[in-house]
Amino acid sequence: MDRVVEELVAALPEGAVVSDPDVVEGYRFDRASTVTPGRPRAVVRATCTADVQAVLRIASQHRVPVVPRGAGTGLSGGAAAVDGAITLSTDRMRAVDVDPAAMVAVVQPGALNAEVKAAAAEHGLWYPPDPSSYEICSIGGNLATNAGGLCCVRQGVTTDYVLGIEVVLADGRAVRLGGRTIKDVAGYDLKRLFVGSEGTLGVITEATLRLRPAPPPLATIVATFDDVVDAGRAVTAIMGQLRPATLELMDAAAVAAVEAVKPMGLAAVGALLLAQCDVGSADVAAVVAACESAGAAYVAATEDADEGELLLGARRMAIPCVERLGAVLIEDVGVPIPRIPDLVAAVEQVAARTQTRIPVIGHAGDGNFHPLVTFDPADADAAARAQVAFDEVMRAALALGGTITGEHGVGSLKAAHLHDQLGPDVLDLSRRVKAALDPDGILNPGKWI
Repeated sequence: MDRVVEELVAALPEGAVVSDPDVVEGYRFDRASTVTPGRPRAVVRATCTADVQAVLRIASQHRVPVVPRGAGTGLSGGAAAVDGAITLSTDRMRAVDVDPAAMVAVVQPGALNAEVKAAAAEHGLWYPPDPSSYEICSIGGNLATNAGGLCCVRQGVTTDYVLGIEVVLADGRAVRLGGRTIKDVAGYDLKRLFVGSEGTLGVITEATLRLRPAPPPLATIVATFDDVVDAGRAVTAIMGQLRPATLELMDAAAVAAVEAVKPMGLAAVGALLLAQCDVGSADVAAVVAACESAGAAYVAATEDADEGELLLGARRMAIPCVERLGAVLIEDVGVPIPRIPDLVAAVEQVAARTQTRIPVIGHAGDGNFHPLVTFDPADADAAARAQVAFDEVMRAALALGGTITGEHGVGSLKAAHLHDQLGPDVLDLSRRVKAALDPDGILNPGKWI
């Protein structure tokens, strides 16, 4: 053992510090398979805030990097290990305490999104943020990237449900930001600074989350199009007049990838649009009409909840199904709603120009799309073209007034492009904030800025 590991073992409960190479190997990666991670000197599986404080005090004293890690389901390399660092896992911090009268849940970061939803449902309540990976992703990871999901077009994203957090700073101090009240304007709203910061400013060890009453029954509308640009035009028309509960898009390649795994009779479509609206509302007819006006080849609506979940399940499966085609560089770009047709057209052009397959899925209702740049990792030329395509898609999104990441985070994959979006002045300001909270730069180095 080196000195740092010895101090960790002495300061933490028995079994919390793991240095066995076979076990450590499983903590090196997240789901960004194209990111090459480093090799940490140890993994710490914290169980409480005091454990996290001990790790950061020791790391700060020795200026050893710390990589916070949740469930490892991130798609941007945000939890990828760093050589010689400590990987700080919160996967054992799983407590969920629901207060139904206050309509809040006090949650440790290792709790899965699905576990929070289930705990809320026991009291007739609902935790809305709904990433496609909700069954396997952790609340800590959701907080780190300000995750959204399928229902965020109406319900908002993770930060909209955070009333308060406890966060451990780089020097080991634990601070509480926000609280349990709905309104609170005492001082700067620092909790929002940490939500979405990808573990570069501190390690969130507890969150107080807002809950909602259980949602009303939803009708599901499915529309198919011969051309993905027409589907994009349908989205802009829908969002110009109403806010559906869900509005998701899949292009022909994404639909085909899902069909190969779970056939649903949709293999020949050019694009698929899925929407959900309250049962009995005029919004259902409005969505159908907008799709028909945009040139939909087929439109149908159902109030059958199981049928609706089956269709949304196909959308949730898209990334794992596309991953069967080869290595995937997963984009997470966002554009203003009126520019959606331009974005999907631009992705088609990039795919043709680089001779690279790029299936497209997206949370169309808020302009957040995931072009999936797919390639054969054994083919060096294909890998090089894929990287060019990945970069060009981000540049296209920025040219349309968009962003390089809507919900997956910057991580390792997009760090080189952050300057293009923020510019030198904002990047300098961000670095000053980072330096104030983490002066030695030990928190998740190489990610973000």
